[in-house]
Amino acid sequence: MADTFAPFTAEGARPHEAPPQRAPAPPAELRFYLTEEYHVPNGTLLGFWLYLMSDCLVFACLFAAYGVLGRNYAGGPSGAELFDLPLVALNTSFLLLSSITYGFAMLETQRGRLGATQGWLAVTGLLGAAFLAVEIYEFAHLVGEGAGPQRSGFLTSFFALVGTHGLHVTFGIVWLVTLLTQLRRHGLIPENKRRLMCLSMFWHFLDVVWIGVFTFVYLMGVLP
Repeated sequence: MADTFAPFTAEGARPHEAPPQRAPAPPAELRFYLTEEYHVPNGTLLGFWLYLMSDCLVFACLFAAYGVLGRNYAGGPSGAELFDLPLVALNTSFLLLSSITYGFAMLETQRGRLGATQGWLAVTGLLGAAFLAVEIYEFAHLVGEGAGPQRSGFLTSFFALVGTHGLHVTFGIVWLVTLLTQLRRHGLIPENKRRLMCLSMFWHFLDVVWIGVFTFVYLMGVLP
């Protein structure tokens, strides 16, 4: 009887059969790499908080200098003779109101209302400009009376502290105008919302510093 079984090859198939097809290997995993710089979530806010802390040190040094030199009149006028408290109170109200209007702008930002956000920011900028106008008038009046920063240690520290704060307000207004331009061009995109938040922290920080200036410099300065 003839052998009806054909031998198997090493692959396990009969000689007259094609070897079994192997399944194709899965494609290698594709990996994509960022072609631009990676932005850490909330990294901007953290960096801005660090900047505000460094600015706190600057104002702390200026307050300390005024605390040391605030009674060194060198035979010149004192704060009680120079300061006009009603004018300073009006100036303080301008800055505090600007902080409130900026808060309204942030509320409108959260609601997605671009026009209302721009309107409240414009009011904030006008109040900040009014604050600067009154401060410049005060400085000009003091210099006109011969009470410039070179007159005494008291006036040197006064102009340094109040002038530095006014310079910060000036930069804040420039920043605010720039943001209004960005909002008009691009709307309430996430980047603009982040910038608005940073400016909000900066603006409120200036209000807190001014409360210290108003109390420590003006109110205590009129005391005998």
